[in-house]
Amino acid sequence: MLDWSRVKVNPFVSSLRARLQQPTQMPLNIFQDKDGLPRIILTEPNGSSAEVLLYGGQIISWKNQRKEELLFMSRKASWKQHKAIRGGISACFVRFGDHGLLEHHGFARNRLWSLDRDPSPLPPLDNQSSVDLILKSTGNDLKTPRSFELRLRISLSAGKLILIPRVRNTDNKAFSFAFALCNYLSVSDISEVRIEGLETLDYFDNLMNRSRFTEQADAITFDGETDRVYLRSPNKIAIIDHEKKRTFVLQKNALPDTVVWNPWDRKAKALPDLGDDDYKIMICVNSAAIDTPILLKPSEEWRGYQELSTVSSSYCSGQLDPRKGMEIGNALMQQ
Repeated sequence: MLDWSRVKVNPFVSSLRARLQQPTQMPLNIFQDKDGLPRIILTEPNGSSAEVLLYGGQIISWKNQRKEELLFMSRKASWKQHKAIRGGISACFVRFGDHGLLEHHGFARNRLWSLDRDPSPLPPLDNQSSVDLILKSTGNDLKTPRSFELRLRISLSAGKLILIPRVRNTDNKAFSFAFALCNYLSVSDISEVRIEGLETLDYFDNLMNRSRFTEQADAITFDGETDRVYLRSPNKIAIIDHEKKRTFVLQKNALPDTVVWNPWDRKAKALPDLGDDDYKIMICVNSAAIDTPILLKPSEEWRGYQELSTVSSSYCSGQLDPRKGMEIGNALMQQ
């Protein structure tokens, strides 16, 4: 673990020193990486791990018990200040009515978050396998006087990664917003990937000027650029990687939409922070609330839930019973 008293940190992180040295029941495993960004390492007894940046509140690594990386990170990702880092899992928070004023996908990915010392009313956590983060509004975030707190709990357990985002309106006026957890998943070959659980749903196709269609396929497969928002999607979705014989199971609550994105070859070459061939080994499947804005009155709080797990590739859509496997998520949503 990094000894902050002996390390010279750059101005971007020097203000964190006092906050990171505050005592906790069990000290977090925090160090400063080569880019000068504070990084938190989460571990659990079975051997899986996750790495979280305070910059962007972003998860940049999730490894299973066999030390296999489950998240995709672009080889050309920008690690500079005020730039979103392509890959991993990040929170996209966009105020409705502010499109064009804020950065693409919102500003939360481009800000320095803090450790949340008072995550009430969520239950206590184990600091070795969980962390609570918070991002508060500042005058630089919005051109209109809106005050809020964005919180994110990240919890690691054997085969699972759970995220609980919360947004509280601390202003004296109501506001509405869109939210998404952007999940870059690592796959062997995008042409061998299929997504089950979204069949028969309506979706907006962003490649067709947000025209609305109904999914006709039995499963989503990929042979070109894809950028869709599936509406009122089920609480459980399977992303099946046939070559790796591995299936990601995405469970969610209070995030009714699902975004599916892959840039394919031409778009990948046009993105400066994505390798030309990176599209082959990644898929974005995002838990989102986009189509219908989330409205918060003063002092109200919205809470979402996402759980990512991995199972053998024999898992199929027939097992996608949305009523099962969400006991923890439903219990947390009711608190």
